[in-house]
Amino acid sequence: MAVRALVLGGARSGKSSFAEEISRGMGGDDVLYVATAVVSGGDEELARRVGAHRERRPAGWGLLELSGGGLGPVLDAARGRGAVLFDSLTLWVSARMCAPEDGGTLEELDRFLAGAAAIAKPVVLVSDEVGLGLVPESAEGRRFRDLLGLVNQRAAAAADEVYLCVAGVPLRIK
Repeated sequence: MAVRALVLGGARSGKSSFAEEISRGMGGDDVLYVATAVVSGGDEELARRVGAHRERRPAGWGLLELSGGGLGPVLDAARGRGAVLFDSLTLWVSARMCAPEDGGTLEELDRFLAGAAAIAKPVVLVSDEVGLGLVPESAEGRRFRDLLGLVNQRAAAAADEVYLCVAGVPLRIK
């Protein structure tokens, strides 16, 4: 599995639908969708977003729900699929920062990227570009922005192609 594409963008930029389109082209109906959004506590807005993602996906796509843990299960589940769509690195990083064992995020990503290179399946990664906005007011917000920036840099270095989605328009930047 090689990282074929990293799709970056802001909120509502069209990055997820573009990543789904790329993944469909690589794996057809045999795509493993790795979902990192966890709906809990009556968050109706997030539940609607997750529902919209589900409705867009072909029925034959597999689903692996992953919070902030290790990425080994993604590599295991990918073996039986044509392609992998990981949406998103942003929420995975956020969940790892909130976990009691916070830390090791970059090392876990490096292990995943190395493992992905060893399996003959294409991978599409989705992440938010949060470094273009205002400097976060809180130390925790700045820590998140900085960590996600490093994660995105490593993912981009491993990817064959990198896209930045702006207003629904994907721009190839690598």
